[in-house]
Amino acid sequence: MTSLLQPPLLSRLLAAERILIAGAGGGFDVYAGLPIALALRAAGKEVHLANLSFTHLYGLPAEVWAEPEVARIGPDTAAPEGYFPERTLARWLHRHGMPDTVWAFPSVGVQPLREAYRALTGRLGVDAVLLVDGGTDILMRGDEAGLGTPEEDMASLAAVAGLTGVPERLVACLGFGIDAHHGVNHALVLENLAAIERAGGYLGAFSIPRGSREGVLYLDAVEHARAAFPEHPSIVNGSVAAALRGEFGDVRFTDRTKGGELFVNPLMTLYFGVTVEALAAENRYLDRIEHTVLTRQISTVIEEFRDDLPRQRPPRQFPH
Repeated sequence: MTSLLQPPLLSRLLAAERILIAGAGGGFDVYAGLPIALALRAAGKEVHLANLSFTHLYGLPAEVWAEPEVARIGPDTAAPEGYFPERTLARWLHRHGMPDTVWAFPSVGVQPLREAYRALTGRLGVDAVLLVDGGTDILMRGDEAGLGTPEEDMASLAAVAGLTGVPERLVACLGFGIDAHHGVNHALVLENLAAIERAGGYLGAFSIPRGSREGVLYLDAVEHARAAFPEHPSIVNGSVAAALRGEFGDVRFTDRTKGGELFVNPLMTLYFGVTVEALAAENRYLDRIEHTVLTRQISTVIEEFRDDLPRQRPPRQFPH
């Protein structure tokens, strides 16, 4: 029995002892899980952070590789290139006196990524995995008119869906509405969540309180990352941070969003939670990417799947 006083997603995480929170879609996605990680650590849980990385990790020294396709990133890890969100987060954690390891997976297909997750979860002895998506395109099932940027999200979802030895596997999305600039229709996101609710896999929604310790530290971490990468700040986390500060509408915080109109609003501070099992069951092509080794193979499979669709679900307008 769940309680109105505690969202089901948090109830499940609080029942675990060792939790891996992993960014599903690459880039700065792991930052979207930072408020939950901070809250769980404050509750006495052992929490580890990981991210599917867009950095060219194969340029890292051999001692960084704890397992095949699993790199242990710390504040002093040598950077293979300038863009390195995992190390930036490790440095922010170190600055605040927190455990400062951020595990990184290279951007690969389902089979090697699942083996990387299996090796890391076994090494850490975790009993729960939480995939975090900055945005909501991980909730796209495949037959929508626009999917956003699905390759990395789907690789992570399929990889963790196969980790049947981990008792609890969950997904949290932060940043409702942000994926509109990638063609996602958010009325269809809500329709998909309703289908997951009917299947028993929806775990509720809750927001980050601005005045909470987690909210204050999240804003600080996002600003720290923006200062580290002024030429390439996170659009997702920048939008969520702006919404958390109470800003609204076409908020400009980077030239990366020029040419489009943003709609920063309070819904962006909401987490939506689902189970991995229910989300994977709703996806229309996840079985087709099962044997992929490379990310580009996932792209090809998605294109072929969509070419075979008799029709796509058209975008819908919000009625209010």
